[in-house]
Amino acid sequence: MDIKQDHLIIVDIEASCWLGQPPPGEQNEIIEIGVCLLALDTGAISQQASILVKPTRSKISAFCTELTTLTQELVDTGIHFYEACDRLRADYDSPQRIWASWGNYDKNMFISQCASFGVEYPFSPQHINLKKVFNKVYKQRAPGMTAALDLLNLPLTGTHHRGGDDAYNIAVISGEMLKLRGNTIFGVK
Repeated sequence: MDIKQDHLIIVDIEASCWLGQPPPGEQNEIIEIGVCLLALDTGAISQQASILVKPTRSKISAFCTELTTLTQELVDTGIHFYEACDRLRADYDSPQRIWASWGNYDKNMFISQCASFGVEYPFSPQHINLKKVFNKVYKQRAPGMTAALDLLNLPLTGTHHRGGDDAYNIAVISGEMLKLRGNTIFGVK
């Protein structure tokens, strides 16, 4: 299968979490998928979205709400995980495009949750760890996303630890790397 090299799909997820171990019978699961497209020829950012995912194997803890601002009532308005994966395929052509995230956590959560829930993996096998790309471009240990914004003198847009906002901010950082080094840093021709 040929992978389209017109846009990079930038993804940032939020997952149910606790201060310490999950309560008995609960598990970490995706509760928000932040996504946007980065045009690899111009660096333009488009199709920014926050897809809320209704958890079925966990409840939102007070710690999770404090970290993400996501409440149980809010995520209960979300869609099922399989529907979110269908939306990624339909709206972003995700199986045919390179996708990227800040680190490998998002990729690993998708692989794990798809296997656990019996849902078809929604992405192409071509994933880019943008934290590693940042390290290569700026010749320093890859920081967290907010530290990367600070190093580039860029403002944080929106709320940190909200998927849609973080995906956008990661796309902004990626756009800066694209301007500096061109799209070959992302492995495209």
